[in-house]
Amino acid sequence: MAIQRMDNVGIVVDDMEAAIAFFLELGMELEGRAEVQGTFADQCTGLDGVHCDIAMVRTPDGHSRLELAKYRSPEVIDEGPRNRPHNILGTHRVMFAVDDIKDTVARLRPHGAEPIGEIARFEDSYLLCYVRGPEGIIVGLGEQLS
Repeated sequence: MAIQRMDNVGIVVDDMEAAIAFFLELGMELEGRAEVQGTFADQCTGLDGVHCDIAMVRTPDGHSRLELAKYRSPEVIDEGPRNRPHNILGTHRVMFAVDDIKDTVARLRPHGAEPIGEIARFEDSYLLCYVRGPEGIIVGLGEQLS
């Protein structure tokens, strides 16, 4: 049996409101918020005493979602700097297609987005860049040319 689709990408955050504001400014839509706790949450995560707030944001086309989670318990583990380089092992970015990359970067700056490099042109196909968003999340932006 094959998978049906990718449902969402989960991101643990410390400041839920800032994370929501960032992704809404990017153009995502708030699908809903909930509080999660109980036996099923402990069983699913392999943690004891899970209690967290979640927010689901989705792309305007409805095909992609991010689940933002702020843990009340157990305590969040902070494993060092949030400005880790792009070539670190593990999940390192979420990529979005945008209409106007320069405008998108400008709109995200007041929400804490900092470009990691600069806007780069890939042949005659794309303008690409990475920005560091809330909690150090690397967000890739790509504008298709022509």
